[in-house]
Amino acid sequence: MLVKTLLKFMLTLFVVMYMQAFHAKQAEDTVNKVVSANTTEVKSNSKNETREWSEFFDESLDDLKEEKQVAKEEGKKAILIMFEMDECPFCARMKRTVINKSIVQDYYKKNFRILSVDTEGDLELTDFKGKITTQKDFSLKQNRIRATPVFQFFDLKGKPLKNGRLTGVTRNADEFMLLGKFIAERHNEKMSFSKYKRIQK
Repeated sequence: MLVKTLLKFMLTLFVVMYMQAFHAKQAEDTVNKVVSANTTEVKSNSKNETREWSEFFDESLDDLKEEKQVAKEEGKKAILIMFEMDECPFCARMKRTVINKSIVQDYYKKNFRILSVDTEGDLELTDFKGKITTQKDFSLKQNRIRATPVFQFFDLKGKPLKNGRLTGVTRNADEFMLLGKFIAERHNEKMSFSKYKRIQK
């Protein structure tokens, strides 16, 4: 009789411990799912976080020869100039949907010195060689800009990078990020941006 009672007690104890372990595992799984969901949401929100588009650009010195030196001192890989003009709908679209993204600004500002030039501007500008010109002449005569926007990358000597020009808009921020990596990782030295995009798919 004593043996049966002892066995019954041990069996009951085993069942209780099993149920406790089972519920603890369920609780742990639930917590993990909540944490995972929150982490995914944070990542998603981080990707979609926006700032003022103007924060994409560095404060211009209106002296590109000096900008070369600043870029070198800051350890940048290249200088990026966005050639734009007032009332350009495609420029506005890039500002509104792409370069206002925090993830874009962080990556580009880490790797490039970023400037804006008005293709119709009469403001005085010192070019990469130290010659005084205007934004308009620098755009048209030196860089043959005929449509906007144009994103042109220059090396730290002021020379246009091979395959370093994008005319028009990108489909979205992801494609613009690809453009940044294309230049920062020097893939432009081996292939066009179109080919680079194809092999990324």
